[in-house]
Amino acid sequence: MNDFMSVPPHSDLKTADLAAALGQMSQVLLAAQTASSAVDLVGLLAVETIPHTIGAGVTLIDANGRRSRAATHSLVEEADLLQYELGAGPCLTAWRDKTAVRIDDVEAEARWPQWSAAVASLGIRAMVSVPLISGAGSLGAIKVYSNQMAAYNAETERILAMFADQASVLLANTQTVADARLLSGKLTGALDERDVIAQATGILIARGAVDVEAGFIVLLGIAQRRKTTIHDVARRIVDTVTAQNKVNPVPVDDPAVHHR
Repeated sequence: MNDFMSVPPHSDLKTADLAAALGQMSQVLLAAQTASSAVDLVGLLAVETIPHTIGAGVTLIDANGRRSRAATHSLVEEADLLQYELGAGPCLTAWRDKTAVRIDDVEAEARWPQWSAAVASLGIRAMVSVPLISGAGSLGAIKVYSNQMAAYNAETERILAMFADQASVLLANTQTVADARLLSGKLTGALDERDVIAQATGILIARGAVDVEAGFIVLLGIAQRRKTTIHDVARRIVDTVTAQNKVNPVPVDDPAVHHR
């Protein structure tokens, strides 16, 4: 058994340092492009701000399942992976129950015996995890680990809760930005598809189609026969004509160019 000295409850976190860290977090959205970059900063600031911390991380629970983000130390990744494999642990409990979870001595922790025994062998002795609350739901949890027993106290929980509040806002905002970008991309794609279809319809009219509706019906028929999309058919027609024009360009003085 490793012999770690217990440390007394600490009060060496300066208010100015905490204010600076929270201020930096509140402004990160101006520079953060993704949720990943946002939580990376949260993890790093947690390690720098909370005394006796050897590693921090964020557990996100989403459609892709449980996953760790912003793990600042390999021990964090290992400890989290054990929770996911066992389906139980302090971070998952913090997320599920929407409550702070603190362990003062991992070796004496009985709530998750398998996980506790495993992480004790890694040298982890204490930890705190608080949920990432967004509206009525929980996005996951943020946690800090220490190799010293009794490294954390109620003040640590309060500070980490502040970090969690900021992280939740960052995650919600960056997700909103991501959703907006996705929607923008879809709209841009839709406009591109419309333009290509319009070009192909114009080509078909030039080749004998009566009007736009007739040209579109031709595109639809080809798409159905080939079991593909109208956009794909239109793109092939436009690309083919473009390639032909490069090989055999129409003379500028060709009457067809000016004919209406």
